[in-house]
Amino acid sequence: MTLKTKLSLGLGFLFLIIFILIGFCSYYVGILGQESDNILKDNYNSIVYANNMLSGYDEMKTSISSVMHNTNHAGRMSDYYMKLFESGENLFESNLKEENNNITEINEKQYAEKLNHDYAVFLKLCLVMENGGDGSSVFNDFLAASEKLKQSINSINDVNMQAVVRKSNLTKHDSARFKNSMVMIGAMCFILALGYFWYFPVYISTTISYLAERMKILLKNSGITFDIKTNDEAYIILQAINLLENKSGVKKES
Repeated sequence: MTLKTKLSLGLGFLFLIIFILIGFCSYYVGILGQESDNILKDNYNSIVYANNMLSGYDEMKTSISSVMHNTNHAGRMSDYYMKLFESGENLFESNLKEENNNITEINEKQYAEKLNHDYAVFLKLCLVMENGGDGSSVFNDFLAASEKLKQSINSINDVNMQAVVRKSNLTKHDSARFKNSMVMIGAMCFILALGYFWYFPVYISTTISYLAERMKILLKNSGITFDIKTNDEAYIILQAINLLENKSGVKKES
């Protein structure tokens, strides 16, 4: 194997180490990024849906509660509160639909089913009161249904908040594991690279030193006097070749 081939293999080995490090870093960073995206995509969306449903619930409850205090229109909602109720209803139902399509956690399906049931009861009582239904018993039922619905929304919020905390802790654990793995891989690559930097300079310098000593012996055996005061093996070899060529040229002329 020629020296050029050995040097090429050595440099190729160094590049291989670099690519291995880049590959492992890209792989683990991609995993951590994907885990973070899953948290944002699933649980964060459910939290947003729950907060939007709370906003819609508040608008609907405020609108229906106004019936009990509206003495000018025989217990019916004003146009303002009617529009507010419809806005809250649309906001609630659109986010409820999104939540039903975003079930990702354990027990979240049961919470969503209870939420759908509690909303149906709440909406039924809302329509009764909206159409002029009065009486303290209906209003008390409405308040009880309101509290149940709010608890159901908070259950959806809580289960996803707990999932965010749990997955964040898992991500931190994976990050620490990734750091330890990279330290080990980096240490191995450093040892291999250090071995390369030790072997090749020693190999090349030993080879050239050997050639320089052989050239000195060859000059001495050929009867050529020389006075080279340097430790540069390459320079010694070049000077020896020049002296041998000069001597060979003199013999040819004679």
